[in-house]
Amino acid sequence: PRYRPDWASLDARPLPAWFDQAKVGVFVHWGVFSVPAWGSEWFWWHWQGEHRADYERFVQRRYPPDTTYADFAPRFTAHDFQPCEWAQLFQRAGARYVVLTTKHHEGFTNWGSPASWNWNSLDTGPHRDLVGELGQALRESNIRYGLYHSLLEWFNPLYLADKASGFKTQNFVLKKTMPELYDLVLKYKPDLIWSDGDWEAPESYWNSTSFLAWLYNDSPVKDTVVVNDRWCNNCSCHHGGYYNCADKYKPGTLPTHKWEMCSSIDKLSWGYRSNMNVAELMDEASIIEELVQTVSFGGNYLLNVGPTKEGVIVPVFQERLLALGRWLDTNGEAIYESKPWRVQMENSTDTVWYTSKGPVVYAIFLIWPRDNILELSSPSPSPATQVTMLGFAGTLKWQKSPGKGLLITLPYMLPSPLPPQSGWTVKLEGVK
Repeated sequence: PRYRPDWASLDARPLPAWFDQAKVGVFVHWGVFSVPAWGSEWFWWHWQGEHRADYERFVQRRYPPDTTYADFAPRFTAHDFQPCEWAQLFQRAGARYVVLTTKHHEGFTNWGSPASWNWNSLDTGPHRDLVGELGQALRESNIRYGLYHSLLEWFNPLYLADKASGFKTQNFVLKKTMPELYDLVLKYKPDLIWSDGDWEAPESYWNSTSFLAWLYNDSPVKDTVVVNDRWCNNCSCHHGGYYNCADKYKPGTLPTHKWEMCSSIDKLSWGYRSNMNVAELMDEASIIEELVQTVSFGGNYLLNVGPTKEGVIVPVFQERLLALGRWLDTNGEAIYESKPWRVQMENSTDTVWYTSKGPVVYAIFLIWPRDNILELSSPSPSPATQVTMLGFAGTLKWQKSPGKGLLITLPYMLPSPLPPQSGWTVKLEGVK
């Protein structure tokens, strides 16, 4: 059936299966904002949209008088950008898909957009097609490729004129936003389009439904492409493909619609900040906890890093990604291709979370029990019940607990001065 350009029709499209199976992705925020590398990727807006004193002081102290935001572009060099090394890192992190910012709200495009003359990565800065180079490296590593794209641009004169008209005119959409979206799809054939910058204007302004109808009916990726829900000022959590709802969204109960939680290793920013310190970063335990909670509730987990202006993913970000990958090497069976179970978490605690695959149930526990006995009250055991632990050979002893559920005797862990890794998985077969 062909999809009509209205939400009733578009929302009925089944989500391509690869997305729910993938579970884990890496988000990359990279652009001209990586040059000042201070505050956040909203640098230009805080500096010249809101005239915040701290941003004005920062520019006065570090740059010549009369510096404009456009002056940062030539310093966005990507000199050290090695797409194959990025792809290898993301693969080792356990990512099944990667989403790159092709254009943030600053309007600078990371490919040679014909609608962004002189404000793109081919004409200035790196003089490279960053979107294309990363895409090729990811495809060679068998990782799906997503493109983040902002509908709006803070300071584009066409957008500001449309906004002044109360969004009755659409010059910006017709000359900039839509030509670029079509160009991205036809040039790079993305597996995912991560739309953003939707919140100021209605869907009648953005022409989102016409674009999505073309995407689903006639585009080269019509059968495989996945999109999120940021397509107009009241779309989030209501329309589109899967739902983001809000940055760092945590539903708290099992949603009925496929969703994704995007989170950032740097808790204060999505873009790179040269002045971040380790207390402002997520540690391995909190990353794994977010991943486990998200997947138990049926979501995908998209974890963000911000590279430097030279194209380096700094070692502390690499270290966090590799720690996630090591955890997934052992516990990935409970994550990838899993489905939510009838219970998402152990009722008395939020330290035990469940996933399932067919009749198999996985209980992921985030804190190692003091007495080495793991008590699970939700699964009902049977005489055929078998318990194993991912990454550990052999079966585990268990008994029916006095109430309901089961008591599992965990392997003895050698005492260590270091806190053990966070998160272990017991695999339960023959339980209800």
